[in-house]
Amino acid sequence: MRGIVDIHCHILPGVDDGAVTERMAVEMIRMEKEQGVNRIILTPHYRVGVFETEQEVITRRFKRLCEINKKTKTGMELYLGCEFHRASAMTDKLQQGIRPTMDGSRYVLVEFSHRDEYVRIRKTVYELIIKGWIPIIAHGERYPSLMENLDRIEEVLRLGAKLQITAGAVYGQHGFRYKRICKKLMSEDLVHFIATDAHDLKNRAPDLGRCAEYIERKKGPVYTRRILVDNPGMILAERIKRYE
Repeated sequence: MRGIVDIHCHILPGVDDGAVTERMAVEMIRMEKEQGVNRIILTPHYRVGVFETEQEVITRRFKRLCEINKKTKTGMELYLGCEFHRASAMTDKLQQGIRPTMDGSRYVLVEFSHRDEYVRIRKTVYELIIKGWIPIIAHGERYPSLMENLDRIEEVLRLGAKLQITAGAVYGQHGFRYKRICKKLMSEDLVHFIATDAHDLKNRAPDLGRCAEYIERKKGPVYTRRILVDNPGMILAERIKRYE
């Protein structure tokens, strides 16, 4: 399948625990391209006390990577976002533009702690929504308090949240437990996006092509295109401004 959009990855070099060098980043982009991806939203971590690279540095390195990407003629379109770990002041930081949304849209990729109770997840989702943001729950299959009861997932989705799951979890790379969870989520039509969450070239490498082949066998081409092409395309269509 062509035209895939990866909305969650750590390809931007030297800003978090993802790509270390520009060379690695370019190779990861090439891997994405070989697997049918033609647009990527780069989503560096932002987590207070853990990942706090200055936004000015991130923006500068993003522009530099865009220049390299153009020179190497990968044909890939790059956009900037952020994987924002939930925090009490996150709506203020978003409103002030201290950290970016997904390519300047209303969509915000939100990461939670594995230990977060459901009440905290719901509270964060609600606070974002009432402020006008559209939260995308990053790698949702990983949160025990959310996955132990599908009613909870349905509740946060009714509030207005979207759910992203990880490609490797879908086809079994992360173990049978996560594969089973993802299968259930897809069978109940609770998934909006599937992304790589890629960090490197080997252990957490881009794999949307492999995932697309698996989903197409299990769910058919219409569902696969909706999750990997159409839904993520809506994020970019909704953009407010460009970072290129």
